[in-house]
Amino acid sequence: MPDHVKAGGQSTLPIVTVADGCAVVRLNRPREHNRLEPSDLVALQETFARIDTDPSIRVLVLTGSGKSFSSGFHIGALAERLAGKREDGDRDAFERTVDRLEALRIPTIAALNGSVYGGATDLALACDFRIGVEGMRLLMPAARLGIVYYASGIRRYVTRLGVAAAKKLFLTAQPIDAGEMLRIGYLDEIVAHEDLMARAEALAATLAANAPLALAGLKRAINETAAGSLDLDSLGAIRALSSASEDHAEGVRAWTAKRAPVFTGR
Repeated sequence: MPDHVKAGGQSTLPIVTVADGCAVVRLNRPREHNRLEPSDLVALQETFARIDTDPSIRVLVLTGSGKSFSSGFHIGALAERLAGKREDGDRDAFERTVDRLEALRIPTIAALNGSVYGGATDLALACDFRIGVEGMRLLMPAARLGIVYYASGIRRYVTRLGVAAAKKLFLTAQPIDAGEMLRIGYLDEIVAHEDLMARAEALAATLAANAPLALAGLKRAINETAAGSLDLDSLGAIRALSSASEDHAEGVRAWTAKRAPVFTGR
């Protein structure tokens, strides 16, 4: 049976819903703590590609089903691969999926409905904002599993959390609680579990109300600056495009008239 089909015939692939310009992507393996199978990575890459080309979508919320956000990539698949019971497959699929999420033009929010482990910690770190819940934990077990992590994941840990926090999480392979996640900057805020989606939706509405071209340009410039890859010529072109846009004119008109702007993304 394919790894994306339950015994009853139901799909376990991520669920995508879109409403009011916000796409919600929900990991859908609650019985396995939303572990990520190869089929999930393919589905997520396809979803991110569709969202990136849909101008009606202005923000993405990534969350999970059940008690955990995600336990990361299926460790059992790694064991099967080592034992020769599973084909080697695409070794870069996970990194490519997370990089695709990070590169989305729209703002992204990780609504962490529970604990986060392994590669899923990087999946959430690729989002622009992370909201967690009381009682959650984070664990990066790479050193315990004998794994040297991929380059872009280490970059995200170091640039977003700092060298000291990255070393503590990677080298000790010990869990940290929600309070520590907030202290080191992994979480932007902590809410009660029952308030999580309402808070994520409120933040999504705030982001979606801003000018799409400016959001995309600012996000790209910030990410590239953090990665040490900012192209000043490219930034100049993006600034010129934004300054000449209808959204810029609408923003100035609305500010002067003291009303809410209505942006079209043009």
